[in-house]
Amino acid sequence: MCRGLSFSHTWAVFQIELLSSGPSLSSESQSNAADKRLLDSLRQGLATEFPNPERIGCPGNALVKGIAQGKVPLIEAEPWLDHLGSCSPCFREFTEFRRQAATQRRRVLTLVATAAVLLFAVGGWLLVRARRSAEATDTAVLDLRERSVARGQTSSETGHAPLEIPRTAKHLVLDLPIASKEGPYDVGLLTETGDQILSTTGMAQLHDHITDLQVDVDLRSVRPGAYSLGVRQPSLEWTRYPILVF
Repeated sequence: MCRGLSFSHTWAVFQIELLSSGPSLSSESQSNAADKRLLDSLRQGLATEFPNPERIGCPGNALVKGIAQGKVPLIEAEPWLDHLGSCSPCFREFTEFRRQAATQRRRVLTLVATAAVLLFAVGGWLLVRARRSAEATDTAVLDLRERSVARGQTSSETGHAPLEIPRTAKHLVLDLPIASKEGPYDVGLLTETGDQILSTTGMAQLHDHITDLQVDVDLRSVRPGAYSLGVRQPSLEWTRYPILVF
């Protein structure tokens, strides 16, 4: 096959091989089935029709590899193009080096793509985790269901440990004492002398047999320490619960 292949044909093939190792070969030429069959035929001829068993005049393995990988400037490679276009062993080496370079590029691209996907996934997970952590820090849940006391009194005599709330909290969810009514409630932070240093309101609702009261708070200006959490329906007296702000 391709016996007696002319130098003009083999030179054309070599130029195509050289160009195809870089980005200059158009995708349209690569996708043309007829051109591909012709090119494959010419490649096979060039790889076998110019034997050089004694490797006379060959540029050496390193230079062929550099040309195939595009690491040798064209001005330095040009003096060797005539030889590479008329020496089947050198052409086979060139083709093999180009194949290896293409395989390596694919591996690098695969690794880069995999790393990008992993970074995206880990970044997304960290973002979700950070958001959940921030939400958990922003919201304090206080269970008052077992702390029922008479209005106007405190729960200090019940033996319960004080409630705790961080100064970073922006939202309070209060599980009100059993049998608490739905409707509007006032919530206040009270000092030992009864001074009200924080006031907010919310609407209590019954969910799964639990009366929940959700209110927004701003504790940034509150000093850490012991206080009373006051909860009441409008116009009624405070029910107080010892609380530590930290």
